[in-house]
Amino acid sequence: MKALVLSGGAGTRLRPITHTNAKQLVPLANKPILFYGLESIAAAGIEEVGIVVGATHEAIREAVGTGEEFGLRVTYIPQDEPRGLAHAVLIARDFLGDEPFVMYLGDNLIVGGITPFVQEFIDTAPNALVLLTEVDEPEHFGVAELDGDGHLVRLVEKPKDPPSQLALVGLYLFDENIHEAVRAIEPSSRGELEITDAIQWLIESGKLVMPHTLETPWIDTGKLQDLLEANRIVLESLDARSDGTVDAGSRVSGRVVIESGADVVNSEVRGPAVIGAGTRLVDSYVGPYSSIAADCLLERAAIEQSVVLDRVEIRDVGPIRDSLIGRDARVERAGAMPGGHRLLIGDHSEISVSQA
Repeated sequence: MKALVLSGGAGTRLRPITHTNAKQLVPLANKPILFYGLESIAAAGIEEVGIVVGATHEAIREAVGTGEEFGLRVTYIPQDEPRGLAHAVLIARDFLGDEPFVMYLGDNLIVGGITPFVQEFIDTAPNALVLLTEVDEPEHFGVAELDGDGHLVRLVEKPKDPPSQLALVGLYLFDENIHEAVRAIEPSSRGELEITDAIQWLIESGKLVMPHTLETPWIDTGKLQDLLEANRIVLESLDARSDGTVDAGSRVSGRVVIESGADVVNSEVRGPAVIGAGTRLVDSYVGPYSSIAADCLLERAAIEQSVVLDRVEIRDVGPIRDSLIGRDARVERAGAMPGGHRLLIGDHSEISVSQA
């Protein structure tokens, strides 16, 4: 079995961060989202991975390399622009051959990994296995309709009138029949080859498409709040450790990771949280569900429930909550304004924040 990982999307919902970063490389607990998927693929016993890349291909290639670090052999498959998930299967035909494969969306987090689903696919031998989960707003997803016996009868992409609350998750397992399906369908009204249409073609052609409703969390990290929720889930799974320095005037409580070279001075860190290598906290507070990346500086600052990327400087500002701050950004105090601050700041930004 092979794996096809999609990492070519533009990430428009996370701009301005994704103007200068691949959305699949935004970190959760200081590790790129994409890496969690690659690790779960390797844990399932899959070794051959094709990564579909687009405009951010250089960043993806630099981060992943040959795949050796993950125990994988990676082949990069260029896509000129996003043309739908089924188009990714179409252009990966030579790489995939006639082997069964997992298709994994590189900005998705599937808690618990994919091994049970790979094993289910092997044991039951359907033509396709699709994962479903209940969502509050199914009109934003591919939606499944099941009959009274739980069989999949219809899939609809982003319907105005959803037939159910069951959305397709960013993990699919296919045999070789999917290649005929993606060649048979036409672009949708969005101008894309939709994987929902290809799977519907399989159903109408009499192929066996099995649904599996997830009992564990799945998150599409394409929006800020979903990314912060994924960060929260990952942080809750960390084991506390300290490889940095914490002075006597500081307090660290809960599940906290302090990486090598980090320095905590007269500050409080309340977990779950991670403080990146070379980061320095001075007279500051880092609250629960925060990921502070490498080589940052926080002085007289307060932050919680946020993701901060590399080399950020925050001075005399707080509280910052529910925020995503890009690499090399600077946030500093300006005039007076009551209340907390919520920020989505791209790389190399400089922000002056009013402080009460």
